Amino acid sequence: MLAFRYIAFHYLKYFFIILIALVLFLVGFDYMENAEQLSKSANLTLIYLVYKSFYAIDLLLPLSLLFAMITTKIHLIRSNALVSFFSLGYSRIDVLRPFLFVSLGVTILFVSFHALSNFSRADEFSRNIRKNAQYLSPTRDLFFTYKDKYVYFSKLLPLQERAEDIRVFSLENNSLKEVVVASSALYKDDFWIIKEADIITKPDTMDFESSGIQVSENNDLKMLQGFRPKILDRVYEGKMNFTIQDAFVAIKLLESQNIDTRGIKGALYKIFVYPFFVPCLVVIIFFFVPISVRFLNVSLFSFSAILATLLVWGILYTLIELANNKTISGEVGILAPVVILFLLALKQIHRYSSPSLKAV
Repeated sequence: MLAFRYIAFHYLKYFFIILIALVLFLVGFDYMENAEQLSKSANLTLIYLVYKSFYAIDLLLPLSLLFAMITTKIHLIRSNALVSFFSLGYSRIDVLRPFLFVSLGVTILFVSFHALSNFSRADEFSRNIRKNAQYLSPTRDLFFTYKDKYVYFSKLLPLQERAEDIRVFSLENNSLKEVVVASSALYKDDFWIIKEADIITKPDTMDFESSGIQVSENNDLKMLQGFRPKILDRVYEGKMNFTIQDAFVAIKLLESQNIDTRGIKGALYKIFVYPFFVPCLVVIIFFFVPISVRFLNVSLFSFSAILATLLVWGILYTLIELANNKTISGEVGILAPVVILFLLALKQIHRYSSPSLKAV
């Protein structure tokens, strides 16, 4: 228990130091680059820096956990604390346990932030502040299909759950049958409600005997059931920074229309699966470190461990981007690499937990 508290304390200490340093570096560098483009309002600038900090945490927290593990392990070796723990009867698994529990706990907390907040949209909000001086900018010229209808929104306001300048085209036997024209629509009770709409109906046959095109008015017209504004904004603009709730709703809705959901599934894998490469890599790297400074070239080990960490992180991030762009499936780009790292970590734990290697 003493060893657990001692190692966990130093691991968390180095984790927070490294995370704060990396976040300040990224946010400071970004601010110096984009200061001229930001609004002169101090409030907007402060909000921009906050959202940029959230984005930096989202990006750098996995790396900080790994760098902190490497730093803590070197501290234990240089102070001879690691040798002392082994002399007192602790095994390598006992020393690994605080690293594993802390990294796993922080990772679970990190994933929960995505479930309870708009954490994943921080970069989008900061970019909107820089470009439009507001953290939520309207989506313009949105054109999409819904069942047998083609829908056009001139402007979509996700925060107000409102759309402006609407056209809904209905088809019948691959021919235009009806057009709904409205100035605005409001999303309420799982429907888009149009208070005043003009409905233009085309006759089945265009001849001298037909009554011609008819125009009628309709009040409180309900349409597009289940198409929440946030889903429209994310899916049809090709944005992959979903919140967990929106992603599940989008998958359910789009699958009912036989629309490709690979990009959304990839976004979910990024939230739920990708962060857990950290505890796996913690286990793998841990067992490659000697127990004494006499058997360790600290500079060489630090360089190699950091390089390996950046390499794995870079490969995973590249695969995530490929999955988001539907170049590869989320299962291949995100799920499979993390599962491979998990199996390698289990192999390492099984190897060093055998009775003949406990004291090695």
